This record gives sequence, structure tokens and C-alpha cells, in this order.
Amino acid sequence: MTIRTLMTTAAALSALAAPAMADINIGASLAETGPAAFLGDPEAKTLRMEVDKINAAGGINGEQINLIIYDDGGDANKAKTFATRLVEDDEVVAVIGGTTTGPTMAMIPVFEDAEIPFISLAGAVEIIEPVNPWVFKTPHTDRMACEKIFADMKAQGFSKVGMISGSDGFGKSMQAQCKGVAEAAGVEIVADEVYGPQDADMTPQLTNIKGSGAEAILNSGMGQGPAVVTRNHTQLAIDAPLYQSHGVASKQFIELAGTEAAEGVRLPAAALLVADQLADDNPQKPVVQGYRDEYEAETGEDVSTFGGHAYDALYILKAAIEKAGSTEPAAIRDALEQTTGFVGTAGEVNYTPEDHLGLTLDAFEMLEIKDGEWTIVAE
Repeated sequence: MTIRTLMTTAAALSALAAPAMADINIGASLAETGPAAFLGDPEAKTLRMEVDKINAAGGINGEQINLIIYDDGGDANKAKTFATRLVEDDEVVAVIGGTTTGPTMAMIPVFEDAEIPFISLAGAVEIIEPVNPWVFKTPHTDRMACEKIFADMKAQGFSKVGMISGSDGFGKSMQAQCKGVAEAAGVEIVADEVYGPQDADMTPQLTNIKGSGAEAILNSGMGQGPAVVTRNHTQLAIDAPLYQSHGVASKQFIELAGTEAAEGVRLPAAALLVADQLADDNPQKPVVQGYRDEYEAETGEDVSTFGGHAYDALYILKAAIEKAGSTEPAAIRDALEQTTGFVGTAGEVNYTPEDHLGLTLDAFEMLEIKDGEWTIVAE
């Protein structure tokens, strides 16, 4: 036997004796299909794209990420089943997901009982209030959206507001939050209408609002409903301007509603939609431009704030695992709570034991649709 053969055999035996590098199992349950797919699909694509990028660069603390994604279709029961599977079968150390509020709320008890950190991508404030030690989120809350919208209405001299809301979890939550902050914001809600997620015509509700004396209209909803409301608003020639929630912050909303009907619609959203319009000294600019360019080159699709929520969640989690120097869920949770100065697509995130959102109202941009494009409203 030659010396070279002996060396090769020794190296092989050494490799066999060395412990295998463990993967970091990170789970996700998202609405890749179904009514909320325009939210969940870019979230899933973003996670896969960024995990591949992280793994190609060496992973986290030298370990590769094993990303496990389930498609819950926006169904709360399916999401709860997948949450249990992620914990019991897949042995994840953390979870990103909950595209919408209903599935998120269904999964929380599972991750709370298992003591697994969970970063939600849904909008309702009830996800993180009251604070649950194991639950965090990345999108701005519905309450923040109400406050931002009402402030813009007041600045334009509108004080009488007509509301129309979806009956889904997000729509109900935002409806309640807007009612809760209306008085403090100096506005009066003079009409309060509701529609179902499958409704194809909201003219009766909008006709009632038109006759209520409302000076401006706010639609709290997501999915197909807001596009229908926008088209019906134009068809009825309602003079009161229309505001939407951050639940429709994507180019797809403009396409669904139609450029003509969407003209002039305002909503609060993350800076991601107007990356090139940000000041050069804005610390978010390179982050949102970089993610947008990467996503659009990879997918051939327009970027949306929803994919941005997943981007933020993944990199907040990555930083927490690195800081913890451990993949123990409790250590990751503690490190998540110490997140400070993280500049993501939604703004600067500063988690604390009392705040598992970490965003201020300044993280929202007020946008208006002009000629089929998002523009920043001048303050």
C-alpha cells in the first residue's frame, strides 16, 4: 500500500468519524395558494431565494438552513395542523409565517406550548398585543395604518369618514382598531359597512356611504375585495376620496382594480414600493433597492411589501441565531428580543420585552397611485 493510499484512507476514516454538521430547521406555513396567494406566494419565493443565498455564503454560524414550507392556503385549520407537524415531526427551531391574521392566531397556541419562536407576517395588532413571549411580527399593524390614514385625512380637511371593511380576520381587526382611534384622531365615522371575502359587488354598501355625508372613505380589507371596492367607487362617481389599507400594497392591486379606477387611491405602506423615490441618505434605500432588484431578477415579477415582510423576518431570525450562538429555541427567542437597529424593508426594527413589533409610525410612507404607479405623498 502506497503512502498516498494510506493518506487517502486515513482522511476518509477521519471524515467518517467527524460528526455531521447539523442543519438548522426553520419552518414556515404560508398561503402560497388560495385567496391570499398574492400575499403568500411572494413570501414563499422570498424565503426560498434568501435561504439559498445564505446557504451558498456558508449558512448561519457554519450550519446550513433546512427550510420547510407548508402551503396552508390561508386556511386557519390547515395552518394549525402544519404548525403541529413543524413542531412534532420537523423539529424546527423557529417558524416564519402566518400570511394572514386567522392562520397566525390559530398557530400561536401550538408554538407557545412548544416554546418555539414564531415571527408572523400578518397585520393585526392582536398578534403582538398583549405581548406573547414567543411571538413577534414584521408588518406594520392595522392600528398604525388607521392612525396614519386618519392623520392624512385631517391634513386634507376631512373629518367625516365612511368605513367599509372585509369580514375576514384582518378586515375585522382593522375595523375595530380604526373605531378605537377615531376620536383621538379627530375624525367621526359616519358610516360602517361590511362585505364578504367572495362578494363581487359592493355598490349597495358604497351607495349607503355616499349618502352618509362621508368626506372620505376607508376600506379595511385585503384580497380581492379592495379591488372590487375601488372599481365600484369609480362606477358610482363618488367624490369622497378612497383610502385603502397596507393589506393591498402591491402592484397587483393596481392591476386588479384597473389603472383608471385606482387613480388617486391613497394608502400607507413600506418604503419598498417607492425605493427609488427615497432620499439618498435614507438608510433603507440600499436595503429596499437591493431586495427589489434581486427579487424581480429572480422571479420576473414586481416586488411587493409582502415578500418584504418575509425578507425582514428571515434576516432578523438569522441575526438572532448568530447572536445567540445557539439553535436552542429559548436562546433564539432571547436574542430576537434584543434586536436593535435592524434596517429592513419595513423600517428600523427595535424589539424589546414590551414590544415585539419594533416599528414606529414613521416607518410608514403615505402613498398615492398616479398613472398606475406608487408615489410618495408630500408632507
